[in-house]
Amino acid sequence: MKTNPIFLTLFFTLSFSLLSILSLSSPPPPPNPNLLDAYIALQALKHSITSDPKSFTLNWCGPNVCNYTGVYCAPSPDDPHHLTTVAGVDLNHANIAGTLPEELGLLSGLAVFHLNSNRFSGQLPVSFQNLRRLYELDISNNKFSGEFPSVILCLPAVKYVDVRFNKFTGKIPPAIFDKTIDALFINNNEFDSSIPQNIGNSPVSVMVLANNKFNGCLPKSIGKLSGTLEEINFANAGFSGELPPEIGDLKKTTVLDLSFNMFTGKLPETIGGMKRLEQLNVANNKFSGEIPASICKLPRLENFTYSSNYFCSESPACLALPAKDDRKNCIPYRPLQRSVEECKEFYSQPVDRSCSAISPPQLPPPPPVSSPPPPPYY
Repeated sequence: MKTNPIFLTLFFTLSFSLLSILSLSSPPPPPNPNLLDAYIALQALKHSITSDPKSFTLNWCGPNVCNYTGVYCAPSPDDPHHLTTVAGVDLNHANIAGTLPEELGLLSGLAVFHLNSNRFSGQLPVSFQNLRRLYELDISNNKFSGEFPSVILCLPAVKYVDVRFNKFTGKIPPAIFDKTIDALFINNNEFDSSIPQNIGNSPVSVMVLANNKFNGCLPKSIGKLSGTLEEINFANAGFSGELPPEIGDLKKTTVLDLSFNMFTGKLPETIGGMKRLEQLNVANNKFSGEIPASICKLPRLENFTYSSNYFCSESPACLALPAKDDRKNCIPYRPLQRSVEECKEFYSQPVDRSCSAISPPQLPPPPPVSSPPPPPYY
Protein backbone atom coordinates (compact mmCIF):
# COMPACT_ATOMS: atom_id res chain seq x y z
CA MET A 1 0.00 0.00 0.00
CA LYS A 2 1.42 3.36 -1.03
CA THR A 3 1.64 6.23 1.44
CA ASN A 4 0.22 9.52 0.25
CA PRO A 5 3.15 12.02 0.03
CA ILE A 6 0.83 14.88 0.96
CA PHE A 7 -0.01 13.01 4.17
CA LEU A 8 3.67 12.54 5.04
CA THR A 9 4.40 16.20 4.50
CA LEU A 10 1.49 17.20 6.70
CA PHE A 11 2.55 14.69 9.40
CA PHE A 12 6.14 15.97 9.65
CA THR A 13 5.02 19.59 9.58
CA LEU A 14 2.66 19.03 12.50
CA SER A 15 5.33 17.04 14.39
CA PHE A 16 7.95 19.80 14.09
CA SER A 17 5.40 22.40 15.07
CA LEU A 18 4.49 20.43 18.17
CA LEU A 19 8.13 20.02 19.16
CA SER A 20 8.70 23.72 18.68
CA ILE A 21 5.75 24.55 20.92
CA LEU A 22 6.95 22.13 23.59
CA SER A 23 10.47 23.54 23.51
CA LEU A 24 9.18 27.08 23.84
CA SER A 25 7.01 26.15 26.76
CA SER A 26 9.85 24.33 28.63
CA PRO A 27 11.13 26.35 31.61
CA PRO A 28 14.66 27.83 31.25
CA PRO A 29 17.45 26.34 33.37
CA PRO A 30 17.56 27.80 36.88
CA PRO A 31 19.98 30.73 37.30
CA ASN A 32 23.33 30.15 39.00
CA PRO A 33 22.95 31.65 42.52
CA ASN A 34 26.71 32.07 42.84
CA LEU A 35 26.89 34.32 39.79
CA LEU A 36 23.76 36.21 40.79
CA ASP A 37 25.38 37.07 44.12
CA ALA A 38 28.62 37.92 42.33
CA TYR A 39 26.76 40.31 40.04
CA ILE A 40 25.30 42.14 43.04
CA ALA A 41 28.71 42.27 44.78
CA LEU A 42 30.72 43.45 41.78
CA GLN A 43 28.17 46.05 40.76
CA ALA A 44 28.26 47.40 44.33
CA LEU A 45 32.06 47.56 44.08
CA LYS A 46 31.86 49.37 40.75
CA HIS A 47 29.51 51.95 42.23
CA SER A 48 31.88 52.44 45.19
CA ILE A 49 34.71 53.42 42.86
CA THR A 50 35.32 57.14 42.58
CA SER A 51 38.21 57.04 40.10
CA ASP A 52 39.23 54.45 37.52
CA PRO A 53 41.84 56.20 35.35
CA LYS A 54 42.77 53.04 33.43
CA SER A 55 39.11 52.12 32.76
CA PHE A 56 39.76 48.79 34.43
CA THR A 57 36.07 48.25 35.19
CA LEU A 58 34.75 49.66 31.93
CA ASN A 59 33.33 46.30 30.84
CA TRP A 60 31.74 45.53 34.21
CA CYS A 61 28.26 45.62 32.68
CA GLY A 62 25.61 42.94 32.46
CA PRO A 63 25.19 39.65 34.32
CA ASN A 64 28.08 37.76 32.68
CA VAL A 65 30.52 38.53 35.49
CA CYS A 66 33.03 35.93 34.33
CA ASN A 67 33.86 38.24 31.41
CA TYR A 68 34.65 41.22 33.66
CA THR A 69 38.26 42.39 33.56
CA GLY A 70 40.12 41.11 36.61
CA VAL A 71 37.41 38.59 37.54
CA TYR A 72 38.15 34.87 37.35
CA CYS A 73 35.59 32.06 37.54
CA ALA A 74 35.94 28.36 38.28
CA PRO A 75 33.75 25.42 39.30
CA SER A 76 32.90 25.55 42.97
CA PRO A 77 34.98 22.79 44.62
CA ASP A 78 32.44 21.72 47.23
CA ASP A 79 29.25 22.17 45.20
CA PRO A 80 27.67 18.81 44.19
CA HIS A 81 26.67 20.30 40.83
CA HIS A 82 30.05 22.07 40.36
CA LEU A 83 28.33 25.37 39.72
CA THR A 84 30.58 28.13 38.45
CA THR A 85 31.63 30.70 41.03
CA VAL A 86 33.83 33.79 41.14
CA ALA A 87 37.10 32.42 42.50
CA GLY A 88 39.36 35.41 42.03
CA VAL A 89 39.33 39.21 41.83
CA ASP A 90 42.61 40.78 40.73
CA LEU A 91 42.72 44.58 40.41
CA ASN A 92 46.46 44.92 40.98
CA HIS A 93 48.07 48.14 39.69
CA ALA A 94 44.77 49.58 38.46
CA ASN A 95 45.22 52.87 40.40
CA ILE A 96 41.55 52.74 41.37
CA ALA A 97 40.19 54.98 44.14
CA GLY A 98 37.17 54.14 46.24
CA THR A 99 35.99 52.02 49.15
CA LEU A 100 35.01 48.39 49.60
CA PRO A 101 31.26 47.77 49.99
CA GLU A 102 29.70 45.25 52.36
CA GLU A 103 28.20 43.39 49.38
CA LEU A 104 31.61 41.86 48.68
CA GLY A 105 30.76 39.36 51.41
CA LEU A 106 28.44 37.73 48.84
CA LEU A 107 31.46 36.36 46.97
CA SER A 108 31.30 33.15 48.99
CA GLY A 109 33.53 31.21 46.57
CA LEU A 110 36.31 33.80 46.49
CA ALA A 111 39.80 32.34 46.99
CA VAL A 112 42.02 35.20 45.78
CA PHE A 113 41.47 38.92 46.39
CA HIS A 114 44.24 41.20 45.10
CA LEU A 115 44.09 45.00 45.28
CA ASN A 116 47.80 45.80 45.22
CA SER A 117 48.76 49.36 44.20
CA ASN A 118 45.47 51.21 44.17
CA ARG A 119 43.98 54.08 46.16
CA PHE A 120 41.28 52.30 48.13
CA SER A 121 40.58 53.83 51.54
CA GLY A 122 38.52 53.09 54.61
CA GLN A 123 38.50 49.62 56.14
CA LEU A 124 37.79 46.04 55.14
CA PRO A 125 34.06 45.25 55.25
CA VAL A 126 32.82 43.20 58.20
CA SER A 127 31.10 40.96 55.64
CA PHE A 128 34.52 39.60 54.65
CA GLN A 129 34.00 37.12 57.46
CA ASN A 130 31.71 35.27 55.02
CA LEU A 131 34.61 34.57 52.65
CA ARG A 132 35.26 31.13 54.06
CA ARG A 133 37.42 30.04 51.11
CA LEU A 134 39.61 33.14 50.87
CA TYR A 135 43.21 31.93 50.59
CA GLU A 136 45.15 35.02 49.47
CA LEU A 137 44.41 38.55 50.66
CA ASP A 138 46.55 41.34 49.22
CA ILE A 139 45.42 44.91 49.93
CA SER A 140 48.93 46.35 49.95
CA ASN A 141 49.91 49.81 48.76
CA ASN A 142 46.55 51.51 49.28
CA LYS A 143 45.16 54.06 51.73
CA PHE A 144 43.35 51.80 54.17
CA SER A 145 43.40 53.09 57.74
CA GLY A 146 42.23 52.37 61.26
CA GLU A 147 43.26 49.44 63.41
CA PHE A 148 44.51 46.12 62.10
CA PRO A 149 41.60 44.65 60.08
CA SER A 150 40.30 42.17 62.65
CA VAL A 151 38.00 40.54 60.10
CA ILE A 152 41.13 38.74 58.84
CA LEU A 153 41.05 36.74 62.05
CA CYS A 154 37.70 35.30 60.93
CA LEU A 155 39.03 33.87 57.66
CA PRO A 156 39.54 30.13 58.23
CA ALA A 157 41.35 29.37 54.95
CA VAL A 158 43.63 32.40 54.59
CA LYS A 159 47.34 31.62 54.15
CA TYR A 160 48.73 34.78 52.58
CA VAL A 161 48.11 38.15 54.26
CA ASP A 162 49.57 41.33 52.80
CA VAL A 163 48.47 44.67 54.29
CA ARG A 164 51.76 46.56 53.85
CA PHE A 165 52.04 50.17 52.68
CA ASN A 166 48.79 51.40 54.20
CA LYS A 167 47.96 53.61 57.19
CA PHE A 168 46.96 51.06 59.79
CA THR A 169 47.65 52.04 63.40
CA GLY A 170 47.41 50.68 66.93
CA LYS A 171 48.09 47.16 68.13
CA ILE A 172 48.78 43.90 66.36
CA PRO A 173 46.16 41.41 67.61
CA PRO A 174 47.85 38.38 69.22
CA ALA A 175 45.37 36.09 67.44
CA ILE A 176 47.06 36.77 64.10
CA PHE A 177 50.03 34.71 65.29
CA ASP A 178 47.76 31.79 66.17
CA LYS A 179 46.43 31.47 62.62
CA THR A 180 47.95 28.99 60.17
CA ILE A 181 49.30 31.70 57.86
CA ASP A 182 52.27 31.02 55.58
CA ALA A 183 53.25 34.61 54.73
CA LEU A 184 52.58 37.78 56.75
CA PHE A 185 53.41 41.26 55.46
CA ILE A 186 52.40 44.15 57.72
CA ASN A 187 55.33 46.45 57.01
CA ASN A 188 55.16 50.16 56.20
CA ASN A 189 52.20 51.02 58.38
CA GLU A 190 51.99 52.96 61.63
CA PHE A 191 51.52 50.20 64.19
CA ASP A 192 52.79 51.48 67.54
CA SER A 193 52.43 48.70 70.10
CA SER A 194 54.77 46.05 71.42
CA ILE A 195 54.88 42.72 69.62
CA PRO A 196 52.62 40.07 71.23
CA GLN A 197 54.49 37.45 73.23
CA ASN A 198 52.87 34.64 71.21
CA ILE A 199 54.67 35.61 68.00
CA GLY A 200 56.38 32.23 68.22
CA ASN A 201 53.08 30.42 67.68
CA SER A 202 52.94 31.47 64.04
CA PRO A 203 53.80 28.87 61.37
CA VAL A 204 54.84 31.48 58.78
CA SER A 205 57.74 31.01 56.40
CA VAL A 206 58.01 34.77 55.67
CA MET A 207 57.38 37.57 58.19
CA VAL A 208 57.90 41.26 57.42
CA LEU A 209 57.23 43.82 60.16
CA ALA A 210 59.59 46.52 58.88
CA ASN A 211 59.01 50.28 58.94
CA ASN A 212 56.52 50.53 61.77
CA LYS A 213 56.57 52.20 65.17
CA PHE A 214 56.66 49.18 67.45
CA ASN A 215 58.23 49.45 70.87
CA GLY A 216 59.85 47.11 73.34
CA CYS A 217 61.93 44.01 72.91
CA LEU A 218 61.66 41.20 70.46
CA PRO A 219 59.93 38.36 72.39
CA LYS A 220 61.99 35.29 73.22
CA SER A 221 59.29 33.11 71.68
CA ILE A 222 60.68 34.11 68.26
CA GLY A 223 62.84 31.00 68.57
CA LYS A 224 59.75 28.78 68.35
CA LEU A 225 59.50 29.63 64.65
CA SER A 226 62.47 27.37 64.00
CA GLY A 227 60.48 24.81 62.04
CA THR A 228 59.14 27.15 59.36
CA LEU A 229 60.57 30.69 59.29
CA GLU A 230 62.83 31.31 56.29
CA GLU A 231 62.84 35.08 55.84
CA ILE A 232 62.63 37.80 58.52
CA ASN A 233 62.57 41.53 57.88
CA PHE A 234 62.23 43.60 61.05
CA ALA A 235 64.16 46.63 59.72
CA ASN A 236 63.24 50.01 61.18
CA ALA A 237 60.46 48.46 63.24
CA GLY A 238 61.20 50.28 66.51
CA PHE A 239 62.62 47.38 68.55
CA SER A 240 64.97 48.04 71.45
CA GLY A 241 66.80 46.15 74.20
CA GLU A 242 68.94 43.08 73.77
CA LEU A 243 68.43 40.61 70.98
CA PRO A 244 67.24 37.36 72.58
CA PRO A 245 69.64 34.44 72.12
CA GLU A 246 66.64 32.36 71.04
CA ILE A 247 67.02 34.03 67.64
CA GLY A 248 69.71 31.44 66.97
CA ASP A 249 67.11 28.65 67.08
CA LEU A 250 65.86 29.68 63.62
CA LYS A 251 67.71 26.96 61.77
CA LYS A 252 65.76 27.34 58.50
CA THR A 253 66.17 31.11 58.19
CA THR A 254 68.11 32.34 55.15
CA VAL A 255 67.49 36.10 55.45
CA LEU A 256 67.59 38.06 58.72
CA ASP A 257 67.29 41.86 58.62
CA LEU A 258 67.30 43.67 61.98
CA SER A 259 68.76 46.96 60.73
CA PHE A 260 67.74 50.45 61.85
CA ASN A 261 66.41 49.51 65.27
CA MET A 262 67.74 50.25 68.76
CA PHE A 263 69.07 46.83 69.72
CA THR A 264 71.82 46.95 72.34
CA GLY A 265 74.36 44.64 73.92
CA LYS A 266 76.27 41.87 72.24
CA LEU A 267 75.30 40.08 69.07
CA PRO A 268 74.17 36.64 70.32
CA GLU A 269 76.70 33.94 69.57
CA THR A 270 73.77 31.60 68.95
CA ILE A 271 73.40 33.19 65.51
CA GLY A 272 76.47 31.15 64.64
CA GLY A 273 74.19 28.09 64.65
CA MET A 274 71.94 29.40 61.87
CA LYS A 275 73.60 27.24 59.23
CA ARG A 276 71.27 28.24 56.38
CA LEU A 277 71.74 31.98 56.87
CA GLU A 278 72.75 33.75 53.65
CA GLN A 279 72.08 37.41 54.41
CA LEU A 280 72.45 39.08 57.80
CA ASN A 281 71.91 42.80 58.36
CA VAL A 282 72.24 44.32 61.84
CA ALA A 283 73.36 47.79 60.72
CA ASN A 284 72.31 51.00 62.47
CA ASN A 285 71.76 49.64 65.96
CA LYS A 286 73.73 49.95 69.19
CA PHE A 287 75.39 46.56 69.28
CA SER A 288 78.78 46.47 70.96
CA GLY A 289 81.59 44.13 71.94
CA GLU A 290 83.12 41.53 69.67
CA ILE A 291 81.44 39.97 66.66
CA PRO A 292 81.40 36.20 67.27
CA ALA A 293 83.68 34.47 64.79
CA SER A 294 81.14 31.65 64.47
CA ILE A 295 78.75 34.04 62.72
CA CYS A 296 81.28 34.99 60.06
CA LYS A 297 82.10 31.31 59.54
CA LEU A 298 78.54 30.32 58.68
CA PRO A 299 78.81 28.09 55.59
CA ARG A 300 76.23 29.92 53.45
CA LEU A 301 76.68 33.50 54.67
CA GLU A 302 77.35 35.76 51.69
CA ASN A 303 76.39 39.22 52.91
CA PHE A 304 76.95 40.50 56.45
CA THR A 305 76.19 44.18 57.10
CA TYR A 306 77.04 45.45 60.58
CA SER A 307 77.90 49.08 59.97
CA SER A 308 76.85 51.95 62.25
CA ASN A 309 77.13 50.08 65.55
CA TYR A 310 79.77 50.10 68.27
CA PHE A 311 81.54 46.79 67.68
CA CYS A 312 85.13 46.85 68.88
CA SER A 313 86.46 43.68 67.28
CA GLU A 314 85.87 41.41 64.28
CA SER A 315 87.57 38.18 63.29
CA PRO A 316 89.50 37.69 60.02
CA ALA A 317 86.65 35.41 58.92
CA CYS A 318 84.37 38.46 58.76
CA LEU A 319 86.77 40.27 56.47
CA ALA A 320 86.90 37.26 54.17
CA LEU A 321 83.17 37.29 53.46
CA PRO A 322 82.13 37.96 49.83
CA ALA A 323 80.20 41.05 50.93
CA LYS A 324 80.49 42.83 54.24
CA ASP A 325 80.18 46.35 55.63
CA ASP A 326 81.90 47.21 58.92
CA ARG A 327 82.00 51.00 58.60
CA LYS A 328 81.23 53.36 61.47
CA ASN A 329 82.09 51.05 64.37
CA CYS A 330 84.91 51.15 66.92
CA ILE A 331 87.15 48.54 65.30
CA PRO A 332 90.86 49.42 65.43
CA TYR A 333 92.78 49.71 62.17
CA ARG A 334 89.65 49.51 60.02
CA PRO A 335 88.80 52.45 57.75
CA LEU A 336 85.83 54.77 58.17
CA GLN A 337 85.26 54.04 61.86
CA ARG A 338 83.77 56.26 64.57
CA SER A 339 86.11 58.65 66.29
CA VAL A 340 88.06 57.53 69.34
CA GLU A 341 86.19 60.10 71.43
CA GLU A 342 82.78 58.83 70.34
CA CYS A 343 83.72 55.23 71.09
CA LYS A 344 85.10 56.13 74.54
CA GLU A 345 81.94 58.03 75.36
CA PHE A 346 79.76 55.08 74.35
CA TYR A 347 81.78 52.51 76.30
CA SER A 348 81.70 54.70 79.41
CA GLN A 349 77.93 54.29 79.63
CA PRO A 350 76.00 51.21 80.79
CA VAL A 351 74.23 49.06 78.23
CA ASP A 352 70.55 49.90 78.05
CA ARG A 353 68.76 46.70 79.03
CA SER A 354 65.42 48.39 79.57
CA CYS A 355 63.50 45.41 78.19
CA SER A 356 65.41 42.84 80.21
CA ALA A 357 64.39 41.94 83.72
CA ILE A 358 67.15 39.37 84.11
CA SER A 359 70.06 41.55 85.10
CA PRO A 360 70.68 45.22 86.00
CA PRO A 361 72.49 47.59 83.63
CA GLN A 362 76.16 46.83 83.19
CA LEU A 363 79.00 48.25 81.18
CA PRO A 364 79.75 46.75 77.77
CA PRO A 365 83.10 45.03 77.39
CA PRO A 366 85.89 47.58 76.90
CA PRO A 367 87.75 47.86 73.61
CA PRO A 368 91.02 45.91 73.41
CA VAL A 369 93.77 47.62 75.41
CA SER A 370 96.56 46.75 73.02
CA SER A 371 95.45 46.80 69.43
CA PRO A 372 96.48 43.83 67.27
CA PRO A 373 98.24 44.45 64.00
CA PRO A 374 95.90 45.58 61.27
CA PRO A 375 94.37 42.69 59.31
CA PRO A 376 94.66 42.70 55.51
CA TYR A 377 91.96 44.52 53.60
CA TYR A 378 89.60 42.54 51.43
